[in-house]
Amino acid sequence: MTIQTRAYAAPSATGELIPFAFERRDPRPTDVVIDILFCGVCHSDIHSARNEWHGTQYPFVPGHEIVGRVNAVGNQVTKFKTGDLVGIGCLVDSCRNCPSCADGLEQYCDNGFTGTYGGEDKIGGTPHQRTLGGYSDKITVDERFVLRMPENLDPAAAAPLLCAGITTYSPLMHWKVTKGQKVGIIGLGGLGHMGVKFAHAMGAHVVMITTSPEKGADAKKLGADEVLLSKDAAAMKVAQNSFDFLLNTIPVGHDTNPYMGLLKRDATMVVVGAVEPLTHVSGIPFIFRRRSMAGSLIGGLPETQEMLDFCGKHNIVCDIEKIAIQDINKAYERTVKGDVKYRFVIDLATLKKT
Repeated sequence: MTIQTRAYAAPSATGELIPFAFERRDPRPTDVVIDILFCGVCHSDIHSARNEWHGTQYPFVPGHEIVGRVNAVGNQVTKFKTGDLVGIGCLVDSCRNCPSCADGLEQYCDNGFTGTYGGEDKIGGTPHQRTLGGYSDKITVDERFVLRMPENLDPAAAAPLLCAGITTYSPLMHWKVTKGQKVGIIGLGGLGHMGVKFAHAMGAHVVMITTSPEKGADAKKLGADEVLLSKDAAAMKVAQNSFDFLLNTIPVGHDTNPYMGLLKRDATMVVVGAVEPLTHVSGIPFIFRRRSMAGSLIGGLPETQEMLDFCGKHNIVCDIEKIAIQDINKAYERTVKGDVKYRFVIDLATLKKT
């Protein structure tokens, strides 16, 4: 037996997303079955659906910012019960045995984690070789990879916390951003707006670094203390050697040198947005001030739960535009154009109208 599931899927790299029916596995003893309420639209969904990162297999169901309620649990599940509000992020499995998994850093699994969509399904129980994501009405996931959502948060606005939230929270915590530090958030999109909110909640002096005065004004509403226009050469020169930490959310390849020069001696810039080649990286900013540039990938399950609890305590959610699943193709086009503040979230109740 399997669980019949409705969804929207990309039939090919060039085809629009369309209604699609498939099967989820019946719950094993440690599984949780979730009725999906909301799913955020991440730019990674679009890259994957359009095979821009190569290797996508079709039909392809995107979605890894999932919030729903528990419908059923296996007889060995101890953390969740029917009716609980829960979340699923970018991971639904890992090897569970390597040093990274033992440290709760499943995103760095030495044997490769299983993504919520497009990953090799090593558990099985369905006809599908690859995992299918959250643009659907149900999902079955091992309880280790299920997260408890704070009930005080709007579940739709909390959905993007499962990717955009943890992607920005994790480096701020790992590099120990603290009260009073001067922290720059480079780029104001789905990731950048969460970086501003988190750094502000952590007590940092937050500077939005952007090419757009309009985005700077928005950043101040989100909690930024200052705005630095990266196209203003004079302002960038004055800001040299003054930042304790930089979070770089620019989603495409770019010249990192102007930003590296902003850092104090021994400070770090962490790249979370660009997975394509950086166009210019000079050794001079590193060598002469012992600066560092690093990367960071989402977060493990313990840290993601910590982030959600932090959001519940500080009442932090994403700024979203809620859409019907029938409008997903328009939302993709608007996301590519940057025409969203700051994340689309699908109301999966609208699947019933399909």
